[in-house]
Amino acid sequence: MSKIVLVTGGSRGIGREVALMAAGMGYDVAVNFTSNADKAAGVVEAVEQAGQRAMAVQADVSQVEQVEAMFAAVDQELGTLDALINNAGIGKTHARIEDTLPQDMVDTIAVNVFGVFYCSQAAVRRMSTRHGGKGGSIVNVSSAAARTGGVNAFIDYAASKGAVDVITTGLAREAGGDGIRVNAVRPGVTETEMLADADEAWLKEVVKTMPMGRIGKAAEIANAIVWLMSDEASYVTGSIIDASGGRAVP
Repeated sequence: MSKIVLVTGGSRGIGREVALMAAGMGYDVAVNFTSNADKAAGVVEAVEQAGQRAMAVQADVSQVEQVEAMFAAVDQELGTLDALINNAGIGKTHARIEDTLPQDMVDTIAVNVFGVFYCSQAAVRRMSTRHGGKGGSIVNVSSAAARTGGVNAFIDYAASKGAVDVITTGLAREAGGDGIRVNAVRPGVTETEMLADADEAWLKEVVKTMPMGRIGKAAEIANAIVWLMSDEASYVTGSIIDASGGRAVP
């Protein structure tokens, strides 16, 4: 039987690439989206064309009730999860801290931190051998910003991703004995829709700090994520892989 993975924020960018790669590895895929049903449907169609089952499931991961409903829908349509990719994330005000809107800070933390908590809770309740599950894998999408602090913008985003790193480390220790591996990937600047709104001058300055001197592609990040999710990484937990073109290397 195929394994089952839920990809939050799976309708575009890194999440879309993860969904397609997972299908190529024989996974059935639940594609979470917040608002763009058409893009989610396109990913579902591509997964099905690869010969795997797929479903689109709408949920705002910052809302615990919607997260619970999403997991219940996946249970019913696809079955019990083997893997969770906590990919959904936002970064709103692109500004220094004194110019960052307070509500944007709240929204960023709600999605990027509480969303990871809520989805991980729901996944652990299903995967953990402590709860009668068969184990599984959780991969969190962090950011190089967790180590750089955001570089004159997005400090709230960087802080939220620092929290993702801590959750990854703590949950790996907590759930390792219950058959669940927990890891993370820290992307650098990557070609996604989030990047489209970035200030061009700021972006050029960030690229200058990257030893490889270029922006990453979503598929390059997805490769690291699906490896951590897979059985090939069966002895890897609590690890955070930097996929940032050398940015944030100590």
